[in-house]
Amino acid sequence: MAQIDLVELTKVYPGDVTALDALSFTIHDGEFFALLGPSGCGKTTLLRTIAGLETPTGGQIRIGDRDVTRLAPGRRDVAMVFQDYALFPHMSVVDNIAYPLKVRGADRRTRAAKATETGEQLSLHGLMQRRPAELSGGQQQRVALARAMACHPKVFLFDEPLSNLDARLRLEARTFLKKLQHELGVTTVFVTHDQAEALALADRIAVMSDGRIRQLGTAREVFRRPADTFVANFIGSTPMNLIPGELVGLDASVIWGARPEYLGFSATAVDGALRGTVSTVEHLGATSLVTVAGDGFDVGVTVPEAQEPAPGTDAWVIPQPDRVLLYDAESGALRAEPSHQF
Repeated sequence: MAQIDLVELTKVYPGDVTALDALSFTIHDGEFFALLGPSGCGKTTLLRTIAGLETPTGGQIRIGDRDVTRLAPGRRDVAMVFQDYALFPHMSVVDNIAYPLKVRGADRRTRAAKATETGEQLSLHGLMQRRPAELSGGQQQRVALARAMACHPKVFLFDEPLSNLDARLRLEARTFLKKLQHELGVTTVFVTHDQAEALALADRIAVMSDGRIRQLGTAREVFRRPADTFVANFIGSTPMNLIPGELVGLDASVIWGARPEYLGFSATAVDGALRGTVSTVEHLGATSLVTVAGDGFDVGVTVPEAQEPAPGTDAWVIPQPDRVLLYDAESGALRAEPSHQF
């Protein structure tokens, strides 16, 4: 069992800089778990603390039934893949893969056999005698994965392993990584600032800001019902519409939120719709993002390709009542009330 339990985990750097602020949550056995957030939010510090590369100021880390808070990295039974892959440039592929086994005291024959077997699993056959400089970015990534896999760890820790790849290769690597993790069933913690990666890969996502967890849930939960305006702004390939307003009949200032994907568009008047004028049209491929400017607001709505309106034309944006969210204007937190008219 490789469940990870974090209890009041805290990391404070000199100068009273709090990187991790009393975090408590569980990463389940066999789960693909993503830590998502902007630069400086604490996600890499958290990953390195789980790995044992950072010492927490307070709190506890448990992996399975062991308290590993003060254990050295080599005794935690975890394997880490870094952003730059951290391969030894003077070693061949087979020696890079076998290196963790060498550290653990395995004999030469066992190391070579295991490295070859693992490399073949990741389509590295024919590359085993090459050096890292002779490999493409995608091949180097697979070598780093093979090195992590070779010692059969209880936990994989990934620190933005796809960020150095070009866009097309990143998509291929993402699919490969998800399939590999599913087949191996190893508990995996994946750090990224790319919300598309997190949504595509993770069973659950923790959205972080300033050393705290702003929301923890499945990809669908985080996308459909962001817990606050920070998460709403951060998640989604097109930004969520967030419009300040007042609830009709109630003395309450709120922020009206709806994703462009959950809004309808009409070139003719519709009851209950927001009326405005098309200001911009951005082509996204199979859809376009149309921005409608109204009286004191701008709203983005996605429309199918070849159905884009011309800039300057009248437009009506149609909310789906069950997809509209209300946030408290002061705290930014999601409110429980259903949507109201403004």
